[in-house]
Amino acid sequence: MPRFVLASASPARLAVLQRAGIDPEVIVSGVDESVLDHLPPAELAGQLAVLKNAAVAGGVDDALVLGCDSVLEFEGQALGKPADAAEATARWQAMRGRSGVLHTGHALQDTASNQVVTATVSTTVHFADVTDAEIAAYVASGEPLHVAGAFTIDGLGGAFITHIEGDHHNVIGLSLPTLRRLVTELGHSWVGLWRSAASST
Repeated sequence: MPRFVLASASPARLAVLQRAGIDPEVIVSGVDESVLDHLPPAELAGQLAVLKNAAVAGGVDDALVLGCDSVLEFEGQALGKPADAAEATARWQAMRGRSGVLHTGHALQDTASNQVVTATVSTTVHFADVTDAEIAAYVASGEPLHVAGAFTIDGLGGAFITHIEGDHHNVIGLSLPTLRRLVTELGHSWVGLWRSAASST
């Protein structure tokens, strides 16, 4: 099986892959996300994933390279990581008791064949009607400052998500069912990527 490379600095994405049996090599893309900030939210997530993939794939041979990016769509606006604590607080004050759509773009390239397959997955997230004190404590934890939309579902922010409509893993940072489909489209075996399979070859 080819190497599997994650073109993302996200510890959450790395953890999702590791729990799914894949130990990727991490190469951070360094893409300037502001270059595409004029696009609609879903398209923005997809195009950023393609850029991140391209920035890394050109430098590795015989590998599957995954680029991902997540954007929260709220009231028609694309929300990435908040700039500071004040912005994170303002977002949560606006989002509480309401819902948004988390879009995650996926771009997977087989560098041996230069084939690229892409998909953008969208999951609706419903936020609890949290108090000002809860928002202040959450922002003070620092967690919302490092993630798209200023929330997580797999950390402290999980208690502030009442329910979702769609793929749970997509909210964390990548959709495992979608990634399996993309791996298969490129002619590879998903289960062949599992660490036990790799170690036995």
